[in-house]
Amino acid sequence: MDEASIGGYAFEDLAIGQAATFAKTVTEADIVAFAGVSGDFNPVHVNEDYAKTTPFKGRIAHGILAAAFISAAFGTRLPGPGAIYVAQSLKFKAPVRIGDTVTARVEVTGLVPEKHFATFRTTCSVGDKIVVDGEATLKIPPRV
Repeated sequence: MDEASIGGYAFEDLAIGQAATFAKTVTEADIVAFAGVSGDFNPVHVNEDYAKTTPFKGRIAHGILAAAFISAAFGTRLPGPGAIYVAQSLKFKAPVRIGDTVTARVEVTGLVPEKHFATFRTTCSVGDKIVVDGEATLKIPPRV
C-alpha cells in the first residue's frame, strides 16, 4: 500500500456509524513472521503435528495477529494516519487458520469532542463468522 492510498480523517470529520474495513488472507509466512516478531512460538501456531492433538485439530493463527488487522484498519482507513490507540478490548470467539481471509471492521460508536477521543466497535470476521469482537478508543488529531 502506498501513502497516496492512505486516507485520513480529522476528529471533526467523524460521525457515529461511520465505518471502514481492512481485509487480508492469513498465510504461512504471516504466522512465521508474527511468531518471530512476537516471540510466541506456541506449537499450536507453528507445529502441525502438535496442533493436530489439540481441540483445534490443526494449526491456528495467533489471535493477536488477527486483531492486528483492526490496527491496520485504523491506521490506513478510518481514521487514518495520526490516530493513536488509547484502549482496546478483545474477545476471541473462533480460530483463524492459514488461508482464511480476515476482514477487520471498525465503526464509530461515540465521540468525546473535548478530548478528541472516538470509540469504535471493532470486529474481525472470516466470512459471516465473527472471530474477534471488541471495542477501542482512539485519540484523533483535530483539523489543523
